[in-house]
Order: sequence, then C-alpha cells, then structure tokens
Amino acid sequence: MRPAILAAAALAALAALAAPAHASAIVGQSAPAFSATDSKGRPVSLAALRGRTVVLEWTNAQCPFVVKHYGSGNMQRLQADAARNGVVWLTINSGAPGKQGHVTPAQAEAVIAGAKAAPAHYLLDPTGTIGRAYGATTTPHMFVINPAGTLVYAGGIDDKPTANAADIAGARNFVTLALADVAAGRPVGTPTARPYGCSVKY
Repeated sequence: MRPAILAAAALAALAALAAPAHASAIVGQSAPAFSATDSKGRPVSLAALRGRTVVLEWTNAQCPFVVKHYGSGNMQRLQADAARNGVVWLTINSGAPGKQGHVTPAQAEAVIAGAKAAPAHYLLDPTGTIGRAYGATTTPHMFVINPAGTLVYAGGIDDKPTANAADIAGARNFVTLALADVAAGRPVGTPTARPYGCSVKY
C-alpha cells in the first residue's frame, strides 16, 4: 500500500477514535444511567436522583459560547431558578486530559467560584463515558430528564446560535420552556433542538 494511502487510513482511524460514539440517549425513552464523581469528590448517580427533574449541561469554560451564557449571568440565573424549583442541575465536563477545556477537581472548583455558578454538582467525565452515552457534541449541550427518568429534552440552550451575549434577551430558551412543561405535567412542546457551541473535546 502506498505511503499516502497508509497516512490517509491512519488519519481516518484517529478521527474515528476521536469522534463521539452514536448516542444511546433518545428523547422519550429512559435516560442513560451514569455515575460520576463531582468536583468536591462526592459520588453522584442518576439512579439516586429518580423522582427529581434533572438538567444536564455540558460545559467548557474556555468556549466562547459558554462564556456568552456565564459572562452574562444567564446560566447562573437558570441554575438558581432550577434549584428554587427543586430541579437538580448537573454541569458536566467531558474534556479529555490534555485537551482544551479539561479541568481537575480544583480547577473546576475555581471555575465555579469565579463564575459564581450554582449547579447542584459539577461532574468530571474525563473519559467521555457520560458524554458519549448522551451524544453530547457541543458546549453547551443541554438535556432535561423528568422525575420518571425519561429524557424529555435534548439540544441547544436556546434558538440564537451565536456567541453574542446581546442575543440572549430575545432568545427562546428551550431549557426554561421544557422545565415549565415538566412542572405543569405537560408534554414538552419542543423536545429537541439543534445544539450549538464548541465541540466537546473527547
């Protein structure tokens, strides 16, 4: 085989390894179970949260799209509102060691403190196991799980796929709408939307 063909095959193989696996998370079905350790060293499992509404937020503090929502205070407001309504908000970092956005527990704690963020837990997923199970592709990428453990929303945080904080005010926030529907016992009106942001660095 020619060297050029070998090189191309090697690059294709590397790309396949780097790409997330196909998602097993399907809206309308049971959310994939997972267990992880948070930035404070506490174990967290989805099974233990059964009976509660759960939000999953994929993050990377160095991503301009994440900065849009944290720099403006938008994500923190969503987290605080969720907590007041009994919703468990899990921020998840699936960045691999050595990749942009990866954090250690201490660095995650510094990010939380610096942003004055208020998730219930900041989960560390350096192997990308949780991210791949959900098919998380961007930061942010949002998921809502109802108290029965069913995935009821997956997609972007809103309908303004830009890194401009000025667009937040006029955006339709799909997470807020999904949480309102769950709280009211209604089917989620917009169960899926296109995610946008930086790629998750598996």
